[in-house]
Amino acid sequence: MSENTLIRCRNLTKTYRKGRIEVTPLEDLSLDVPAGEFLALMGPSGSGKTTLLNLISGIDQPTSGELWVGDREISRMKRGQLTKWRASHCGYIFQLYHLVPVLSAFENVELPLLLQSGLSRSERRNKVSAALDLVGLSDRVDHRPSELSGGQEQRVAIARALVTDPELLVADEPTGDLDRDSADQILGLLRQLSKEHGKTIVMVTHDARAAESASRILHVEKGKLIESIEEVAR
Repeated sequence: MSENTLIRCRNLTKTYRKGRIEVTPLEDLSLDVPAGEFLALMGPSGSGKTTLLNLISGIDQPTSGELWVGDREISRMKRGQLTKWRASHCGYIFQLYHLVPVLSAFENVELPLLLQSGLSRSERRNKVSAALDLVGLSDRVDHRPSELSGGQEQRVAIARALVTDPELLVADEPTGDLDRDSADQILGLLRQLSKEHGKTIVMVTHDARAAESASRILHVEKGKLIESIEEVAR
């Protein structure tokens, strides 16, 4: 693997059974993603985009093929190993935020750190404060989700994904539930995380305008990458 390649997929196939039918949402897909790239995946519903995102993030495992992130072949890891790997190496940003309603912004962001042993309370506090400051919410630490706008909730979710300092961020329709102004702010933040902080970002989106914020756009159809590849000028 090239020193500059963070993600390497080789001949990935994912098959599962749905009743009596065998479904293959991803078939023989190969892909390299350089470290620090902001990649957008586009395609119709059912094309395999989210399946690929879930494989890259270690939420699911391929039926066949190889998947490397950094120097780890995560496609060979067992479930327990994947859980530990995700906790340190991958942050997931969801469309609907998945914040805990009864917890403050600070407490929501702190949750991933509670799964890591050996961190003192002051270390957790410093990491959470740094993550919230990075997303521009240092003045909202005590606010619960119901006291925040949709854009602010998504910023809290991004801070939660960042708090363990992972090299990889995956985002599934991160602006799909936001108005355009809030969406543009979130996309600007993702660009900043890629350009200024070296985060590798893989984003699934149906929104062509959102995809244009990425440094590269790939199209997925029927479980395969199609030939059209767009390098976004900056």
